[in-house]
Amino acid sequence: MSHCSLFRRVLLAAAAALPFALSAGDAAAQAALPSDRVLRVVPHADLRTLDPVAVSVTITRMHGLMIYETLFAWDSQLRPQPQMVESTTTSPDGLTWRFTLREGLRFHDGQPVTTRDVIASLRRWMARDVVGSHLGARVTALEAIDARSFEMRLSRPHGFVTYALGSAVGQIPAIMRAENAETDPSRPITTTIGSGPFRFNRDLWLSGQRVVYDRNPDYVPRREPADGLAGGRVVRVDRVEWQIMPDAATAAAALQTGEIDIWEQPALDLVPVLSRRRDIQVDRLNTISTQAMLRPNSLFPPFNDPRARLALAYATDQAEAMAGGWGDERWWRRCEAYFVCGASFGTEAGAEGYARSNLDRARELLREAGYNGERIVFITSTDIAPIGRMAEVAAASLRRIGMNIDLQVNDWGTVITRQPRRDPPDQGGWNLFVTFASGPTMQHPLTNIGTNMACDGRNWSGWPCDEEAERLRNAVLDAPEGPERIRLLDALHRRLAETQPYRVLGQVDQPYARRSSVRGMLNAPVMVFWNIEKSAR
Repeated sequence: MSHCSLFRRVLLAAAAALPFALSAGDAAAQAALPSDRVLRVVPHADLRTLDPVAVSVTITRMHGLMIYETLFAWDSQLRPQPQMVESTTTSPDGLTWRFTLREGLRFHDGQPVTTRDVIASLRRWMARDVVGSHLGARVTALEAIDARSFEMRLSRPHGFVTYALGSAVGQIPAIMRAENAETDPSRPITTTIGSGPFRFNRDLWLSGQRVVYDRNPDYVPRREPADGLAGGRVVRVDRVEWQIMPDAATAAAALQTGEIDIWEQPALDLVPVLSRRRDIQVDRLNTISTQAMLRPNSLFPPFNDPRARLALAYATDQAEAMAGGWGDERWWRRCEAYFVCGASFGTEAGAEGYARSNLDRARELLREAGYNGERIVFITSTDIAPIGRMAEVAAASLRRIGMNIDLQVNDWGTVITRQPRRDPPDQGGWNLFVTFASGPTMQHPLTNIGTNMACDGRNWSGWPCDEEAERLRNAVLDAPEGPERIRLLDALHRRLAETQPYRVLGQVDQPYARRSSVRGMLNAPVMVFWNIEKSAR
């Protein structure tokens, strides 16, 4: 599409953008706030699940970071820093950790945050999350010392305790009220009472149109400067509104007319138009590329057999998938590293043979796995356009090797609520889906949710099981920094390349776009909205 065609497309959508924005707002409430005190954002997806410990989807994680806090938080270099914690002491053998909460922590209902809340929240997180379960497997006791101090005892040392407690990936270790956290961890909570810098405005929430957060006037931020997710979470606006605009041209027009301030994931074919505007800035949110993947369900045939999963690697060409999803190659790159090319753990050992497709080898592996033309349920959505397009490309590749692909297109909310279901594919379950995950999530063996192959069934949707891969992953996490860790990392990656918990489809640098009147965006694993200032138009 030419730049002129793109520009006409955006202008034609402008007429639709203003009515949409106005109809999505609450007129009386908006009139009470000056325009520079309301930050209007188009997020990448609608918010469907309110519990950040129930699901690992990014939009729910963003929601969780608005209203909840964690004991630690990652800075812009992905190093853990104290957030709710005031002080930490560790025994010489590394087995006993004592944490003291900082003063002034209160939930949105006025209750003080106590160690009862913290311990209940950590137990719930450890029962649900990949990172949490890895740490939880070594925890022998969580005990309150008093209302502000508690102790964690481990069966053996863990080199990433504070890193895990500050996790901004998967299901985050959000600290909730004990009355919420002590409920069944398998059932998502629907309450939204945290202690974070924003309060969820349930009265103005309209599913499919808007999500509203108000500044928490009682929140006491840390004194350190904001840095990534760490430091002082100082809120400089009175309200943040997420306006749901699935149509890219409508969102682009709204950004140009000033009806919105930030577009989290602009369509890449519209970026050239936006970049030419002096009143719009296009930038990257963080410096580690996003990873795209094809995730099989390892519970059911054919992908319970690693040979069928390996067939996915030989059947799919990263260039085809990424070009289909993201277009211009300046935004994406080939990469066979499970832990992200360009990051500190980004080896491609053992995966060199998958750089180009090999359809004959893929067909041979399918036959060896016993596949005989059974229907493959491939769930996807066009709400997030690159995901839908990559799914179409992947489906076409798999049909070429004889797979009977049933590509089922639903809204994204349906897809993410279907992913955790363990039902057989012909009873509401699934065999495949395409998604992508942030580089900060996937760049570390501890936090990469897709490479956890623990056989306890508590890993991420898809539930691959391989004891050797888990042994090697734990060995990497136990190893001190140096040559032995590098050796173990290569061995782990070779095992992952053989067992294929998911097919890496490549990497992409997804930009965001904002009005020039918006300042203070933070380099962070996900987009956050404290520290941001907005000048009046």
